[in-house]
Amino acid sequence: MVKGFEMSKRRILSGMRPTGRLHLGHYVGVLMNWLPMQEEHDCFFFAADWHALTTGWQDTSQLREHTRQLVLDWLSVGIDPNKATIFVQSAVPEIAELSLLLGMITPVKWLETNPTVKDQAQELHMEEIFAIGHLNYPVLQTADILAVKGELVPVGKDQLPHLEISRDIARRFNHTYGNVFPEPQPKLTETPLLNGLDGRKMSKSYGNSIYLSDSPEQIAARVKDAITDPARIKRDDPGTPEICNVFKYYQVFAPAMEALVAQECRGGLIGCVACKRRFSDVLSEALAPIRERRAHWEARPDDLLEIVAEGNRKARSEAQGVLAEVREAMQLNLWPSQQPARV
Repeated sequence: MVKGFEMSKRRILSGMRPTGRLHLGHYVGVLMNWLPMQEEHDCFFFAADWHALTTGWQDTSQLREHTRQLVLDWLSVGIDPNKATIFVQSAVPEIAELSLLLGMITPVKWLETNPTVKDQAQELHMEEIFAIGHLNYPVLQTADILAVKGELVPVGKDQLPHLEISRDIARRFNHTYGNVFPEPQPKLTETPLLNGLDGRKMSKSYGNSIYLSDSPEQIAARVKDAITDPARIKRDDPGTPEICNVFKYYQVFAPAMEALVAQECRGGLIGCVACKRRFSDVLSEALAPIRERRAHWEARPDDLLEIVAEGNRKARSEAQGVLAEVREAMQLNLWPSQQPARV
């Protein structure tokens, strides 16, 4: 069972779309920030399976498995269900109801001019099949936050405009119907840039990722194909570590070796093949605890289900209380018998 939280802790809401196994970019950009948060705050972390449908509605055959893998990855890096609530978005239908009600007060122009939605549609070539669910993404995102009265939302500086629409919707609701919601505040996080092994954005579709669940052999094979300094032809050619993708990985996962690696590269003291082989060993050792925790949870599928079920119950109970306040504020449910049963 999940232990109780200290009421003095501020509430954080954050989620990830289940679209496949998590890679090092997810780990560095998101999960390394989540780990200290669960020690300091009342954290709700959710698998955003409805959000996954905004761009992946054509094929949902792997959605359940991707959701399971997402939770496994979270537990493997150290997200602790005794310190944070882990739940699945679609298991809390109150979020959908709140999204509907918030949509009633959200101007269409706010959604049409949202840079995230527009950029995503162009990137995925979805302009001709732009769905209402995709356009409504910011409203559903707002409902995710407000359904548990999230006070803090982890974002990088480049994501601040994305959160502002949620703040606008919360302000509009409170101004119209009375103060029900906190205005979610950004919790700025440091997000080191970690590109893929070929220097492009790390992405499953590019085949340039290292996954948290990779074996040492898989890590070695992926690092072997990494692009280093293209100017180095011979082993003893002097290199420029700043343009080497592998060096950037050293900086994140083995900072104590940064100076040595840079010196060896500039002096032509080590070849790229040997340098990549050494880094494979370093990274494999760094990820060993993650692989061990993943194996632990994979061997206990019933415990995994209970963690998610308990998180779903807690998140839904919180959301039901919020929806009761919303309905009262909006003068819905004239008769007490209309109130839905609480879980």
